[in-house]
Amino acid sequence: MIEVLKGFPDSVTAFACHGRVTRDDYATVLIPVVEKALKTHDKVRLYYETAADFTGIDPAAVWQDTKIGIGHFSRWERFAVVTDVEWIKYSVQAFSFLMPGELRVFPAADAAQARQWIAAT
Repeated sequence: MIEVLKGFPDSVTAFACHGRVTRDDYATVLIPVVEKALKTHDKVRLYYETAADFTGIDPAAVWQDTKIGIGHFSRWERFAVVTDVEWIKYSVQAFSFLMPGELRVFPAADAAQARQWIAAT
């Protein structure tokens, strides 16, 4: 399940992932929020957090993630990934050179710092 997080600037799309994340979660939650932000902002930032109850992500959801990223490649400004899940941390770091904006990975204990960084002007 993907939860939309509140309390961020309008140009920041913010999400927390709980349990198992599916393609439908992307289609019904994440993509509509991102598309709405892209209608009103030239550049968008993404805050993505894996909650303590996160258990994994379906391959079809990873494909949805890739499609939304590539589809708006030049419009991403910053990415904050907050996770203690090792394979996510390493995957994000390994592919960071492909990311169009600035990317930082934070441990869950530093979520407040990640939120400040993603919102800073």
